[in-house]
Amino acid sequence: MSVARLSKLSLVGPAARKTDTLEALQDLGCMHVLPLASPPDEPEKINQRGARDAYKALRFLTDVADTRRQIQRDPDFDMDQFVRDVLDLMQRSREMLDRRDFLAHRIAQVRPWGDLDFPPADVLADNRLWFYQLPLKHRDALGDLTLPWAILEQDHRFIYAVLIGPDDPGDDILPVPRTHTGSLPIHELEAQLEEAEIAIETLEAERVAQTRYLTLMRRNLSAAESAAELAHATQKVRDENAMFALQGWVPEDRIDAVLDLAKSKNGAVLIERPGPEDIPPTLLEQPDKRAAAVDLALFYQVPGYKDWDPSIIVAASFAIFFAMIVADAGYGAVIFVGLLLFWKRLAGTAKERSWRRFGLIVSGATILYGVLVGSYFGVIPPQGSVWAKLKLLDFNNFGAMMMISIVVGVLHLVLANALAARAAWGRRSAIANLGWIAVLVGGFLVWLGYIKGASLVSGGALAGTGVLAIVLFSSERVIKTPTDWLWQFLEGLQRLAGAMGAFGDVLSYMRLFALGLASASLAITFNDLAMSVMQALKGPGILFGLLILIIGHVLNFALAMMSGVVHGLRLNYIEFFKWGLPDEGIVFRPFARKEVQE
Repeated sequence: MSVARLSKLSLVGPAARKTDTLEALQDLGCMHVLPLASPPDEPEKINQRGARDAYKALRFLTDVADTRRQIQRDPDFDMDQFVRDVLDLMQRSREMLDRRDFLAHRIAQVRPWGDLDFPPADVLADNRLWFYQLPLKHRDALGDLTLPWAILEQDHRFIYAVLIGPDDPGDDILPVPRTHTGSLPIHELEAQLEEAEIAIETLEAERVAQTRYLTLMRRNLSAAESAAELAHATQKVRDENAMFALQGWVPEDRIDAVLDLAKSKNGAVLIERPGPEDIPPTLLEQPDKRAAAVDLALFYQVPGYKDWDPSIIVAASFAIFFAMIVADAGYGAVIFVGLLLFWKRLAGTAKERSWRRFGLIVSGATILYGVLVGSYFGVIPPQGSVWAKLKLLDFNNFGAMMMISIVVGVLHLVLANALAARAAWGRRSAIANLGWIAVLVGGFLVWLGYIKGASLVSGGALAGTGVLAIVLFSSERVIKTPTDWLWQFLEGLQRLAGAMGAFGDVLSYMRLFALGLASASLAITFNDLAMSVMQALKGPGILFGLLILIIGHVLNFALAMMSGVVHGLRLNYIEFFKWGLPDEGIVFRPFARKEVQE
């Protein structure tokens, strides 16, 4: 449950064993490969991670509405050749669709002049026909022409005229440019259009027939991805005479496995610890059952290698913030029921099961907080009931709810600075983080004392101590000359300028109360509006009231979900990461084989 410690491994071996070594290393799946060779100059020759062509072909086939009966076994199925065939079909389909659209546009463009058969050039004494679509208001311009002309068609807006001449008349002979109709008559264009339509149907039938292999294709995606990963890693290997060199980051607990591999492949290994100039990738060590928490933590920003693992705290904080924003036990129950409906579908992989468990946590937290504030689809439980006794928080008590939001904000930022101080322990910045904790807690105590009319001395003294720690310990500058003391002090003052930002970040947590109040108020409003309609209109009022309830709560539920996700994550990614994870890292991408997909 931390950031894995890595070492840089440089592996050198004979060129004859290069492919075997890379395949064996891919089986281990523990190295983040670094580039030792320059990429090809031509971008199209650069091998990308992932089987992009295979996924492109898969999407092309899965878009077919009516797929054919699936072939479950085919010993002669060649994934690479099948992907090439599908991509070729895709390209031919695209080209034929483009031709069909071009012909349809050309026919629409030529039709106003009629179905003309163009005579050979020698019949017109080397003259040619030049077509113009002239607005009616410019009809007089035809009288000024020296070239022979004729009006073929006319409607309420345009005159469709043709000029006869050996050369292009130019753009200034009429107020409008000439129309390019081509040399083919409409009946021939329509014949080509029909051929294109038939070809498109034939290609679509071929596409439908290829959907028989969708199951086999999905099963072989892992092999295609593994091959693409191998090709991508191969381009990073440096070849020199009869040797090859490979370098990458490996977790310390997997070094022995790489050493055994190198020994079996007649290779040599150099192990180096991360140096001051190195930027190792970040690998969060979490069990598979916490994959959802890792995904949340890495969605916005990857922690630095020297930072700490925020996954558990981000997941827990998000569940709490989401519950406070939705603030309704009924909506939490809807999430729980929806999760149960998709329970079996989310059981395929360890990551899906992790997200399923996290969904239970989020829905449970939402139900619990909804019970504490006494909101069930906007309905407040009657006095004396069991549910009313469980109501411990009152949304109408604005002062108390604001206080809860600010306390949550202070605790969240204090936790961020405490974990940052722990990660940086032994450096001056750790003391500065403790100073920010003192400023946050001291500022809260001063504010609390002010509104309650109590003494401000303790809070002020704590905040003052924190300010002093920030000024003196924020800078990591090495003191070599007397002026370095001055620069260190000035850098501390500059860091202190973030004090206003700290209190602004605390106030950002007020959105937890504001959005929760908005969600609850909308639910109550829709309930009251539905009851008013039912009471005002006897008979049909029941139907209209039910429609208002359903539509209103569906709309409010959607808004609550959106607000809960966006702002629940924002308070973690913006406010919390700002104070707890100031550095951004690089995600650890293991060179490994992909799991077989069913």
